[in-house]
Amino acid sequence: MQKSTRLIVERSHKISTHALKVVNRLSESGFQAYLVGGCIRDILLSRSPKDFDVATNAHPNDVRNLFRNSRIIGRRFRIVHVRFGREIVEVTTFRGPHEEQYEANHSESGMTLSDNIYGTFEEDVFRRDFAMNAIYYQPGTKELIDLTDGATDIQKQIIRTIGSPDDRFREDPVRMLRAIRFQAKLGFMIEESAARAIRSLSFLIQDVAPARLFEEVLKLFMFGYGLQSFEALLDHDIYGRLFPDSKRAMENSSAKQLIRLVLSSTDKRIANTLPTTPAFIYAAILWQPFIIEKQRLEAAGVALINASHEAATNVISKQLLFTSIPRRFSGPMRDIWFLQFRLPKRRGKKTDILLEHKRFRAAYDFLILREEAGEKTAGLGAWWTRYQEADEATRQTMKESINKK
Repeated sequence: MQKSTRLIVERSHKISTHALKVVNRLSESGFQAYLVGGCIRDILLSRSPKDFDVATNAHPNDVRNLFRNSRIIGRRFRIVHVRFGREIVEVTTFRGPHEEQYEANHSESGMTLSDNIYGTFEEDVFRRDFAMNAIYYQPGTKELIDLTDGATDIQKQIIRTIGSPDDRFREDPVRMLRAIRFQAKLGFMIEESAARAIRSLSFLIQDVAPARLFEEVLKLFMFGYGLQSFEALLDHDIYGRLFPDSKRAMENSSAKQLIRLVLSSTDKRIANTLPTTPAFIYAAILWQPFIIEKQRLEAAGVALINASHEAATNVISKQLLFTSIPRRFSGPMRDIWFLQFRLPKRRGKKTDILLEHKRFRAAYDFLILREEAGEKTAGLGAWWTRYQEADEATRQTMKESINKK
């Protein structure tokens, strides 16, 4: 513990000044207040924390009254966001046990429906998910409190639940996805009893609201370790709970390789601070289910264009039962899909009109990755690569050679 305390003090420059302001004001107002969770874990790992959480015995309304730049959010789990420009410091009130009101606050499967029962510092510690996230630090007194031996887990690179894994995951099934995300992000191993619990309880994911699961999918795939997250989801047999049609499509196609390539590409773009979008990832995840549904409709006599639109609607509608896909992403995803069938049509002015389409670049990139995944396109990707790089005379020659075929 002394070593961990020394490390935190030595690396205190990594702590956000805004987070320190929140802790100090709460403390000066007579409340207990600690930095807790991922920010402390990351500092111990010599990482630079991006998010700062504060735990306190002040109730949400108390916090709201202290900070004019704050607002209370959430129903199931009320917390306070204190905003400093683009930075948000998240403040949570110590949570207590549910024994006296268990049935009213939990579903039949054990999921917590309301978590606004407040408690003491010690009770809050043992209500948290993983030991590595239950280390508290008081910057004013330089006191580090680790009642669950989380620092040892960090040193050993283990993800261990506090208490029974079954109980923790039943309380909030999203914790299973959090464990997988930490495995992917940190390179840690999930402790064996927790890994077994994930495999046996993965069905509980279906009880989580699709909108919340969409946010969790973004955290898994859009923060620079998407490929590792994907492999971990497959290893722990939980991917199919999020994307059942995608999982089934992997049995007899190049679907898995396309997803891997798209996630690897996205990770590289994030590392190079290039723009990314969930639409591109979802387009890869649902590409084979879309193709399978399109082929089924065509075999039933539906015209090609109508089959494409109907297939997209059917596949997206079914996926919405599991994870939300906001229209700002489902629209571009459809465009990427539909352009795959327009890219082979390289005749006359339509070629240059297609080149100017706002989704052309995404569709072209998607085509290239489809080819890398093993899909046969008769050299279509190479043709479009040459066409984009060619001068006007060469472009005209390329279009004329297509017209002669």
